[in-house]
Amino acid sequence: MSQSIFLYGLIVLLTGLSWFKDQQKTKKALMKAKNMLVKLAPELLAILLFVGLSLSILTPETISSLIGDQSGILGVVIASFIGSFAMLPSFVVFPLAETLVSNGAGLVQVSALIATLVSVGFASLPMERRIFGKEFTYMRNLSAVLMAFIFSFVIWVVLPWL
Repeated sequence: MSQSIFLYGLIVLLTGLSWFKDQQKTKKALMKAKNMLVKLAPELLAILLFVGLSLSILTPETISSLIGDQSGILGVVIASFIGSFAMLPSFVVFPLAETLVSNGAGLVQVSALIATLVSVGFASLPMERRIFGKEFTYMRNLSAVLMAFIFSFVIWVVLPWL
């Protein structure tokens, strides 16, 4: 809470300094920021709705049984499958991961989810194939899935030592 107050205060202070230095540039920057917020708002609201509905439907026990510590390799596969098809911006992935872990998901399984969410794009496959070509698109997605499994395996091996 105090960290948020500090950061918001710093933003107000720096914006004020910018305003006194050059009002035109500051107005232009604020308009760009407002336009970006307006463009992102529907996507952010949809994500918040999705996460909220998911957490209301999926109890911590369900999350734990599907992608909890005890779900093992099957949980990694489930998390990777979900991550490969979901389309979330990377700035949303980490808060989502924290929410999942606090509701019973395992760190190894969540690492697979994060890795596939940010690197695999089966939902955008047709567009990517059209832009980059079939062979490159399939190889990129396949290598991203493979790297997600390797990443999860490394975490699985290293985590007990921490």
